Amino acid sequence: MNDLNLKPLKKLEIILEGEHQAFATDLLDRAGVKGYTIIGNLSGKGSQGFHEGHLMFNEDEVLIMIIAAIPEELVEPILEGFTPFFNQHSGVVFISDIQVSRLVKFKG
Repeated sequence: MNDLNLKPLKKLEIILEGEHQAFATDLLDRAGVKGYTIIGNLSGKGSQGFHEGHLMFNEDEVLIMIIAAIPEELVEPILEGFTPFFNQHSGVVFISDIQVSRLVKFKG
């Protein structure tokens, strides 16, 4: 593992309704996040009960997860941007410590 020259970053996992994807990705872009992965059609159980992932008539009707690896200094500004949103809408942000092998892909 030492040959990979791993560097620490934070991983954000943001779960929200698909109709709010543009809001979330715009916030990440404006914060300087270099990239993210979007996973759609989520299933799971939360405080509002079980949510079964399936496409209804459009992708706005499903839950999505946006995953991003970011430098620690971006965590606070991103959370500040999401706080008013999550006061009005359902969803959650998970933050965890990770290590990456190609830091240039994640930092400017």
